[in-house]
Amino acid sequence: MQFFVDLHTHTIASDHAYSTIVEYVNQAQKCGIQMFATTDHGPDLEDGPHKWHFNNLKVVPRICDGIAVLRGIEANILFDGNIDVESYQYKNLDIVLAGFHPNNPPTNPENHLHLYKKVMMKGKVDILSHPGSANYPCDYEELLVEAKERNVAIEINSSSDVNTRFGSHDNCIKIAKLAKKIGNTVSLGTDAHISYYLGQFEPALEICKEADIKEDQIINRSPLAVLDFLESRGHAPITEIRDFFSKN
Repeated sequence: MQFFVDLHTHTIASDHAYSTIVEYVNQAQKCGIQMFATTDHGPDLEDGPHKWHFNNLKVVPRICDGIAVLRGIEANILFDGNIDVESYQYKNLDIVLAGFHPNNPPTNPENHLHLYKKVMMKGKVDILSHPGSANYPCDYEELLVEAKERNVAIEINSSSDVNTRFGSHDNCIKIAKLAKKIGNTVSLGTDAHISYYLGQFEPALEICKEADIKEDQIINRSPLAVLDFLESRGHAPITEIRDFFSKN
């Protein structure tokens, strides 16, 4: 399996990342990535960008030097089951990931599941990021059944247990096998914090292989498949990107 879309990346707008959007575009040209989502951390994280960062993503061209760029966020799941995206901001975002981060310290599996469900119920989160995190375990089968019902994609994250979230590998395997059984939509994300990691899906693909997840279950199989998924979630069509890939 070869994939040309990376749906989880971070730029220097998140202080613990080290590349710009332009550097990601340059790297995409080198490594064969056709489209990526820029998904910096939401502002509730200590070193996350100010909310104006997300308001102003509209200045980022849809197509940058032949590479499609989705304007996104990796939001933080908060204590009350909300995420750190204000209602007026959604119109500026093509894609919304959400996951647990250190601004919301771990509690117990029951509460983690409750917060995941509450977030999905609000209908604004497209992808649950790194749900296999060892610090935030929960009843994964119940989580994935809920995600399937609400058309929320489950991420298989290439950085988990490789660059961060050490101890997550077994959880990721469990989640992938459940996703295979339940039929969840799967998203691949490198969670790159430097442009050189863009498109490095090998750790995630090893997990998919062990779980026997096929290409047709993974939205990253093409830019148009990603756009179809986002439209199925209620996002407005991104005509410039769709036309670009329909003609190329």
